[in-house]
Amino acid sequence: MPVAAPAPLWPTLPINKDKRGSLVEQIVGAISTMVNERRLGTGTKMPSVRQFAKCNGVSTFTVVEAYERLHQLGLLSSRRGAGFFVARALPPAACPAPAAPGLQSDIDALAPALYSGQQEALPAGAGWLPPEWYGENTILDAVRHAMKIPAGRLRGYGHPLGLPALRQHLATSLGADLFPVDPDQVLLTHGATHAFDLVLRTLARPGDVVLVEDPGYGNLHALIRHHGCVPVGIRRHDAGLDMEELARQAALLQPKLMFVNTVLQNPLGTSLTQAQAHRLLGLAEQFDFRLVEDDIYRELAAPGEASLAAMDGLRRVIRVGSFSKTLSPVLRVGSLCASPSLIPELLRVKMLAGLTTSEINERAVLDAIGTRGYRRMVARLTARLDSAREDALEALREAGLQPLARPRGGMFVSAGWREPPASGRTARGIADAALKAGILLAPGDFFTQRPLDLIWFRFNVAFAADPRLLDFLRRQG
Repeated sequence: MPVAAPAPLWPTLPINKDKRGSLVEQIVGAISTMVNERRLGTGTKMPSVRQFAKCNGVSTFTVVEAYERLHQLGLLSSRRGAGFFVARALPPAACPAPAAPGLQSDIDALAPALYSGQQEALPAGAGWLPPEWYGENTILDAVRHAMKIPAGRLRGYGHPLGLPALRQHLATSLGADLFPVDPDQVLLTHGATHAFDLVLRTLARPGDVVLVEDPGYGNLHALIRHHGCVPVGIRRHDAGLDMEELARQAALLQPKLMFVNTVLQNPLGTSLTQAQAHRLLGLAEQFDFRLVEDDIYRELAAPGEASLAAMDGLRRVIRVGSFSKTLSPVLRVGSLCASPSLIPELLRVKMLAGLTTSEINERAVLDAIGTRGYRRMVARLTARLDSAREDALEALREAGLQPLARPRGGMFVSAGWREPPASGRTARGIADAALKAGILLAPGDFFTQRPLDLIWFRFNVAFAADPRLLDFLRRQG
C-alpha cells in the first residue's frame, strides 16, 4: 500500500483579507493552481483545518468550506480520521482561476440591482423593459382576472406539472411554430432561472463540468458554481459559437451539460445559424452531453431562426421558455420541455425543492397569451425594440463606443471602448462611478468567465439613447 507523501511546510497563501472578495474563493483558486502546476502532487496530505487556519490567519469555518469546495471539485479526497489529500489535477480549462480579490463579491452585489427594478437609477444595463412597452393594460386585466380564482381551487397546491390549461396552450403553440410536444412533456417553473436550477439539481453532480457561453448569462454561471459544478466558457462572438473550441473542450473535459441561447443571445443579441445548430447537436451526440436551450427570447426573433429542440425532437435537448420578456418579469412563469423519460425526475426534484408553482401567476399568463391581441402586442414590442436598437447603436457610436457584435434583434446591445482594462480604469470601476451618477450599468465582468480584454457593458436598448447615459459615457471616453 503506497505511503502518502508527508505534508509540506505549508506556505502562506496570497490571501487579501482587506478586500471584499470571498476568502473561500481565494483559497480554492490558489490551491487549485498549486495542484494543477504540480506543486502539490497526488497523494499529498493537506494541513489540518486548524493548521491551515493558523498559518493563513483565517477562521476554521473558512477553511472547512474551502476544503469542502475542493472536495466537490474532485481536487481533494478525504479519509475518515486522516484528513484531506490531493486527489488529482483538473485539466487547465476546468481549473477555477484564483478570483480577483473583490471581483466576485462586487458582481454578486450588483446582481440584485440589475434585476430588482427598485433602483431609482436609470436602468441602462437592466434586464427589463418599461412597463408601457409590454401592453400593461393587457397584463393588468389578466392579473385581475386570475385573482378571481374559483373558491374550490384554493384547496391543495395545484397540479404538480403546472396549470393544465396553460401547458396545453404551450404545447399547441410550440406544435404550430416549432415542434410537436405533448402537454405532459411541459413542466411549469418559477421563471427560466428556476428551470436551470431544476436541470442542474437533476442531472449534474458536484465536480461535473458544465459548458456555458462566454460571454453569457451571469446568473447561470454563479448558479452552476453554487451547485459545486465547474462552468467552462466557450467563446460566443459575432459569428456565433466557437465550434472548434467547443470540440476541443468537450473531448478534454467530458462535460455533463451545455447551456445555450440559440436566438438573440444575452448579452450579444446574436443567433446561431442552422449550420451551427446542426454542428452543435452533432458534438453533443459525439461527446454524450445534454443541451439546455435557453429559448426565452424566441418570440422576439424573426420566424425561421434555428431551434435545437425542433431539430433534436427533445431527445438530447431540454428547452427552457419564459414570459418575462413579452409580458412582464413580475409574472414568474417559465417552462421546461423535455423527453417523456426525463420529465418524471424533473418533476420529483421540483416537488422536493419547492412543491408546485403559483396557479394564480399561471392563470394570469394564460389569460394574457390567450387573448386575440397577444400576437399583435408582441409584434408591436418587436418593432419598438428594432427601432430602439438602431437608435442605441447610433447613439453609442457617437459617444465613442463600438459594439461587440451586430445584434439580430432583442433588447440588448453590448458595446465598449477598444482598449484593455488598466489600473484605475476598468468596467467595474466605471459602473461604480455611473451608479454614483444615478445610472445602473452592467459591466462585462458580469457575463464572462475570462479576464476582460476590453472595457465593455451590456446596454438595454430601451434606455441606451438616454442623454444622461450618453453624457456620462462621453466624459468617461
